[in-house]
Amino acid sequence: MTLQTHTVVPDLAGLHLGRGEASTDRITGVRLSRATLPLGNPVSDAKVFTGRQRPLTEVAFLFAEVVTESGLTGLGWSYSKRAGGPGLFAHAREIAPDLLGEDPSDTARLWTKLVWAGASVGRSGLATQAIAAFDVALWDLKGRRAGLPLAKLVGAHRDTVAAYNTSGGFLSVPVEALVDNCRAAVERGIGGIKLKVGQPDKKADLARVAAVREALGDDVTLMVDANQQWNRQDGLRMGRALERFGLEWIEEPLDAHDAEGHAALAAALDTPVATGEMLASVAEHQELLRLRAVDYLQPDAPRVGGITPFLKLLTLAEVAGVSLAPHFAMEIHVHLAATYPHTAWVEHFEWLEPLWNERLELRDGRMVVPSRPGLGLSLSERARAWTSETAEFGAPVPS
Repeated sequence: MTLQTHTVVPDLAGLHLGRGEASTDRITGVRLSRATLPLGNPVSDAKVFTGRQRPLTEVAFLFAEVVTESGLTGLGWSYSKRAGGPGLFAHAREIAPDLLGEDPSDTARLWTKLVWAGASVGRSGLATQAIAAFDVALWDLKGRRAGLPLAKLVGAHRDTVAAYNTSGGFLSVPVEALVDNCRAAVERGIGGIKLKVGQPDKKADLARVAAVREALGDDVTLMVDANQQWNRQDGLRMGRALERFGLEWIEEPLDAHDAEGHAALAAALDTPVATGEMLASVAEHQELLRLRAVDYLQPDAPRVGGITPFLKLLTLAEVAGVSLAPHFAMEIHVHLAATYPHTAWVEHFEWLEPLWNERLELRDGRMVVPSRPGLGLSLSERARAWTSETAEFGAPVPS
């Protein structure tokens, strides 16, 4: 694939920066990169089995690297599965110049500035997912300036977070291999296993869960994820049928936007209900909490617009008294889950490991919060090799 590069060097002379005496730095350069991570094997969840999507073969990434006049750098990212990668890059490229000359510490103000720069296309969805890459980079930079991991910068309640694995439990894996994957994950130090369900054949779903429960015993935490494939009636029937397995939660039993349906299901079942990963704004999650529709809230920082809006959700979730299980992006979420005072889990996906020079540690069923400043990540040579398009603004950003 041909690498396309776009460079914009604006004239900063006379630019009103809006900086007061408290300002300590300013953004001098931004680099955007679009990369595609190939998966080793195609994977399928219930959306494939019901004909709504094709198997997942790759993940698209938007990376944002920010440099300041003091020489500090920050790295942030967002992602898209299947479609959307070029759109994220295109939107980010339009709004990136608005960061030049700004104080990078003003994360909340800059998030608002960027969201209003593209407000005509909305304040959720693709627009805010593009902003997430910038916002994460600014928080990473803030942690590096302070010499603190992001969790410690925000204020941690713990140094490790309970971790569960999803990548071994997809429906594209036969039952025998599924059991082997689950055993191997537990041996590697995983504390819980999530299994995909939601097939048209509901008996097959129950058989898969029964096989894993029998193989692992009652001491291993199990969760299931229907990926929004049940209607309200089937969700209730399957929820009741799954009660006997002692699950930690049933994830996305209904359409992600059916807050009322999730509320009815949460009231009817003993098993906790989890959802939120497909929502792309604070307001959508707030509706789940208002209706008591969720026992485990599952926000995704890149999808809701970054760390700045995610922190708002943490406060709302804490007040509501629910548990937390952020979706995907464990490299970001291990830090954020560590700051949550109530029960929290982080989702382990080894898919993204080739992107980074660093690795997260599992220990006794938990993921260890990195001690490196910021997010503690740097892009690998493989990530650079998978890059298909870049755009630079202002001063050069060191590689």
